[in-house]
Amino acid sequence: MKSIKEILYVLSLPLIITLIMAFKGFADDHKLENIKAKNTDKSFAVVELFTSEGCWSCPPADELIARLEKDNENKKLFILAYHVDYWDHQGWKDRFSKAWFTERQKQYATWMNLRTLYTPQMVINGKTETVGSESTKVLRSIQSAMLETHAENLVVKIEKSEGKSIQISYTSKSASKNSAILMALVQKKASSQVSAGENAGKALSHVQIVRDLQSRTLRANDSFSFKLPDTKEDWEIIAFEQNQNTGEIIDATSVSL
Repeated sequence: MKSIKEILYVLSLPLIITLIMAFKGFADDHKLENIKAKNTDKSFAVVELFTSEGCWSCPPADELIARLEKDNENKKLFILAYHVDYWDHQGWKDRFSKAWFTERQKQYATWMNLRTLYTPQMVINGKTETVGSESTKVLRSIQSAMLETHAENLVVKIEKSEGKSIQISYTSKSASKNSAILMALVQKKASSQVSAGENAGKALSHVQIVRDLQSRTLRANDSFSFKLPDTKEDWEIIAFEQNQNTGEIIDATSVSL
């Protein structure tokens, strides 16, 4: 026979679960608001989302990075959304997808000893990964990254801009011998009306869409050239140094266009 204590616990369990679910959104928002309060002056988090308009489970992850970007007052959070191309054969061609982004995700699978690719996947500072829609895990990883300190070795600036063509230079004081410098051309926002595939009938909103990604061996200084797509949206360049043996991101910065 169950004790009174056990009976009360069983009866109260549904209420406990309901309260947990009710306050989960509040807790996530509280963590989101306090990311900027927990970071040190020399901390950062590079958040890379692998997503697709053809993936039914991706919109919540897209919404999460939109919230992160909206709250990004300290500019220490560098968000990149890569639209992979392996969903394009499911009935809807994602206009932002590129094979190069899929290859980048494969590289992370190698670095992290993962057996499969999946979306939505979030990678933080090249060191940790989680399902991109699991907000609690994502926020915990970002907060952990924000508590670390890094040398600020990387500086970027706009050298020239002519029409849709821009040239971005960088200087680096990094002493790493196994690093690459990566520069991403990022479209700040966009929307799509999806008419086929798993998200058929949905209007999807995106932020921080990577439209071009270039990578070279890190040098003391160099420059990259980009051509802006024919759109009136706002743009940003995100540059970061990454260890090519481990995938760890060592330094990051950005410049608005």
